[in-house]
Amino acid sequence: MADGSDLVDGFKKEGILLGIKVDKGTRHLPGTDGELYTQGLTDLDKRCKKYYEFGARFAKWRAVVKILDKVGPSLNAINETAHSLARYAAICQANGLAPIVEPEILMDGKHDLATAQKWTEKVISTCYEALRLQGVLLEGTLLKPNMVLPGAQCDKKYGPADCAAATVTALQRSVPVAVPGITVTTEPSNTYRYPYIYIYINITKCICISDRMMMTT
Repeated sequence: MADGSDLVDGFKKEGILLGIKVDKGTRHLPGTDGELYTQGLTDLDKRCKKYYEFGARFAKWRAVVKILDKVGPSLNAINETAHSLARYAAICQANGLAPIVEPEILMDGKHDLATAQKWTEKVISTCYEALRLQGVLLEGTLLKPNMVLPGAQCDKKYGPADCAAATVTALQRSVPVAVPGITVTTEPSNTYRYPYIYIYINITKCICISDRMMMTT
């Protein structure tokens, strides 16, 4: 900083916690039809130790899932996504970092809104089962899921209220009550008016998760 003080200390004095993205991007998942897995687990424990020493207090890991036309995501891809997020979360907590869990259903494909909701519920539910098996403390995590939207090539168009209702319902059905906060994100698109969907989500969020924080970003 200009006065010679440490930048991290400056943020701390203002009550700002620092976080870091710890995944190393995606690669093709062998044995699948163009599905992806997220890299970065191999040296994550060592890196998290350093990040904590440098002042980080939370971390983010993004894992993506494709809905293949007619068949949906493969079981292999879903399980890989769940496993990587669970291992990441466990390693973060072991090193004093709060993990943000980000399983994202991509908009690629022709699937309709109901299909997107179905697979969002399946992926999130599978992720939380994996987190449980890894001994992750859910109260010390945040969820950053996708907004439930139809595929970018879907012929049918949906209104903001439809997308908001699908998103809220999917979260109601799949997120354990122990999770203290949800921040809903989405991909850029010219098709859907995201601010309006956010408004509908905020209107209905009170019936989604009684006393949990729910934000849109």
